[in-house]
Amino acid sequence: MSSEKSNLHPRNLHRNPYDFDLLISCVPELKHYVFKNSYGNLTINFSIPKAVKLLNKALLQHFYNIKNWDIPDSNLCPPIPGRADYIHYLADLLAESHHQIPKGSVIKGLDIGTGANLVYPLIANKSYGWKMVGTDINKDSFQNAQQILNQNPDLSGEIDLRFQETSNHIFKDIISSEEHFQFSMCNPPFHDSEESAMKGNLRKTKNLNKSKVKNPNLNFSGQQSELWCEGGEIAFVSKMMEESAKFSSQILWFTCLISKKENLFKLNSLLNKLKVVEIKTIEMSQGHKVSRILAWTFISKSDRKDWF
Repeated sequence: MSSEKSNLHPRNLHRNPYDFDLLISCVPELKHYVFKNSYGNLTINFSIPKAVKLLNKALLQHFYNIKNWDIPDSNLCPPIPGRADYIHYLADLLAESHHQIPKGSVIKGLDIGTGANLVYPLIANKSYGWKMVGTDINKDSFQNAQQILNQNPDLSGEIDLRFQETSNHIFKDIISSEEHFQFSMCNPPFHDSEESAMKGNLRKTKNLNKSKVKNPNLNFSGQQSELWCEGGEIAFVSKMMEESAKFSSQILWFTCLISKKENLFKLNSLLNKLKVVEIKTIEMSQGHKVSRILAWTFISKSDRKDWF
């Protein structure tokens, strides 16, 4: 049996090794993809998209009581443990002003680019009872996310989906003038072209298989809006930051995942020009991958307690 994943957040429900017998009881089809590795541990081949999708479905059903979760093969299949980490670190960030982990519908979060999988709002609501709004610019992804909600009527009124009609806008046309959120979150497209996304795809696949792979696709497939945009991560996040200044009094903490550490200096410089009150960088690690949450706020420390 492999050891606890101690690099995950202490409250992450996925720190222990996967109990495949239990997960197979949730999603019987998963058994066709489970095998013993060279260490004698049960596992799946994470480079097979169907296997990863079924694992996700079982994890969401067992740990979060999400029924009939599914995504099209063409969409990004997210690693559930890493997605949960982002949520738990956000809870810690909010607790700094609230003096305890805030729970319940008083907390409202905004997930930019929620995708077909809807994973962040699902985990946020099930873990802490937060109300969530998810946005997307891709109609097919949006419709699939809505289908997940339709399969889980207990989430009616807990998670709201809003379609972003204009690809140039992030918060505009989504947030009403009277609306307030304790946080926004985003896992941005970090490649600057389809070619770059495919190269990254190939590297990840080779790392998983430890062998040469000629035709990458697998669980790293994804819609264009999920994987790349013109100018890559830094262009997307810079646009988000500039627009955040226009909604500075409506969101307490703006946050975004940053995959490339070398982008932090330029992004921090932009935030300083925008005269934000505070910037935080929160490091996360899953396995060998290290990523970070960049968080910024225009609200003074003394005023933050009024948001709870």
